[in-house]
Amino acid sequence: MKPAFNVGRCGRRSIEASYRGAAILTALLFAGALSGCATLDRDAHADALAEPAQLHRQLVDTGGFVLTAFARISQPGKPLRVYIEGDGVAWLSRTEPSLDPTPREAEGLALAAQDPSPNVVYLARPCQFTPMAMNPRCGIPYWTGKRFAADVIESMNDAVSRFAGQTPGQPVELVGYSGGGAVAVLIAARRTDVASIRTVAGNLDDEFVNRLHDVSPMPESENPIDFARRVATIPQVHFSGADDDVVPPSVAQRFVNATGTRCAQAMTIPDLSHDSDWSSRWPALLEIAPACAPGPRPSN
Repeated sequence: MKPAFNVGRCGRRSIEASYRGAAILTALLFAGALSGCATLDRDAHADALAEPAQLHRQLVDTGGFVLTAFARISQPGKPLRVYIEGDGVAWLSRTEPSLDPTPREAEGLALAAQDPSPNVVYLARPCQFTPMAMNPRCGIPYWTGKRFAADVIESMNDAVSRFAGQTPGQPVELVGYSGGGAVAVLIAARRTDVASIRTVAGNLDDEFVNRLHDVSPMPESENPIDFARRVATIPQVHFSGADDDVVPPSVAQRFVNATGTRCAQAMTIPDLSHDSDWSSRWPALLEIAPACAPGPRPSN
């Protein structure tokens, strides 16, 4: 269903109908009570998740995009763990893209907020949370068909490097939720300092997932499964929900099969769907450390 108003970032609201007297007052009060400013609500929700975990909001200018991050780096001599957000509100329906991909719930941030590690960074995806005015390149393609495009991944990778510079010489551990799982793999394929990959409901084969749901392919995006062999020596675990019909467990298993099972494993978690409260289970799942089994190293 289309929204009642054409709402982008705060302050860009267009109400075409005209009212007079009490009618306009009633309409405005009703609209304000029900909707307010969607982006402010999402920002407030993100801040409420981040503040108790002492994750502090920052803007990272990568040249291509200005990204929003929440970070806590308290012991630079220890590893850096980076969480990557999912696709957010990319589509309003199968045929209508969103005008603002900022996630309503920010599950990737909720996961980061549950992590007690000393050095935790959360990265929102391009065009999420950051005001559109700061991102002239932002447009619908960057959260639909180009959401895993090379320039998107390079921008995210640059942000990881900025924070890795604050923990010099320390390994980077990547965690991605949903589409952020794809980004995590694609970043790892570009780096030499990644010590582990964890994904949660990760879209690790977008061509397969798009065929599964009978939606358009994304030829301008990179597909993580095509990079499986490049990350085959990195310890990794891919969590899927048993009840997930958006990115079912078969996606993680396909990726593990392509990567090889020496360093990668797929784990299916009972009673969880794609949009379940993964963060409530995250402390226990974090105890499952990615590791490589003994044996010969796979060739890339």
